Amino acid sequence: MAHSNLRKGSYSQSGAVYQISIVTEDRVAHFSSLAYGRKVVMQLAKIQAEGRAETLSYVPMSDHLHWLMVLNDGELAKTMQLLKGRTAHAIGHAIWQENYHDHPLRDYEDLRSKARQIG
Repeated sequence: MAHSNLRKGSYSQSGAVYQISIVTEDRVAHFSSLAYGRKVVMQLAKIQAEGRAETLSYVPMSDHLHWLMVLNDGELAKTMQLLKGRTAHAIGHAIWQENYHDHPLRDYEDLRSKARQIG
């Protein structure tokens, strides 16, 4: 499976800014429901309150989420696993595809541009 190779060689770094894109399973438009969108936002806030990541910008679209964040704990995969698991628990069933796309940003000009694109 090609998607199993997406995380190979991925390196997480504390203090780095990441642009995350995560898609719902089968691209189901879960976030057409305001209640589901709120549950995702509450989990982003919880992750921030725990000090795992600082949210800079986010937008839940009908079938995916864009999240611009600063990773504080150094383990992007663990932070994403927590977000997916907690969201599934809050909603009552799993909603996310197995993988996600992350892009580490390299400078503050790029950060401003990405934040504007997302928010």
